[in-house]
Amino acid sequence: MSTAVHLAAGGHGFLSPTGVEIAFLLVGIATFAAAVVTVTTKQLVHAALWLVVALGGLAVEYLLLTAEFIAWVQVLIYVGSVVVLLLFGLMLTKAPIGRSPDADSGNRPAALAVAVASAAALVWVVVDAFRATWIDLDKGVQGSTAVSGTSLFRYWVLPFEALSVLLLAALVGAIVLSRKKAEEKR
Repeated sequence: MSTAVHLAAGGHGFLSPTGVEIAFLLVGIATFAAAVVTVTTKQLVHAALWLVVALGGLAVEYLLLTAEFIAWVQVLIYVGSVVVLLLFGLMLTKAPIGRSPDADSGNRPAALAVAVASAAALVWVVVDAFRATWIDLDKGVQGSTAVSGTSLFRYWVLPFEALSVLLLAALVGAIVLSRKKAEEKR
């Protein structure tokens, strides 16, 4: 008997996914579709709203992976703060509300090639890095608050601070751009 047939006959395996795995796949497809619409729409406000859907889908994926703390951080920080900051920046710079002819530079084939190459490189690096990594599910929940908090505040403090400075610079830049346009009209 082959390995695949043995796994399928023995219960859970590659050929007999669980409900959580099916939900993970369906939510992943919906999240990917929302991300594609985010970068292909010509309306900036709609792009920001589709970004909410894509980031919300990622939060659901974290919930399905039993990482509740990371899911709530995703909702509070990215869906709440970053998208509100993005919409605030759009309002400050007086971006067009409807279709924007400036939203398409005509470099779609080059952008698609770069996106596919970047995605392939990212998948290759992640698969290569975690090829022999196995999670022992008997030790406890990997996405618990204690484990995630320890990892975040021990190893990831500097990237989070750098991101906060970057977001602050974007907000200040939006204010400066809106002030220059207001002064030019006078």
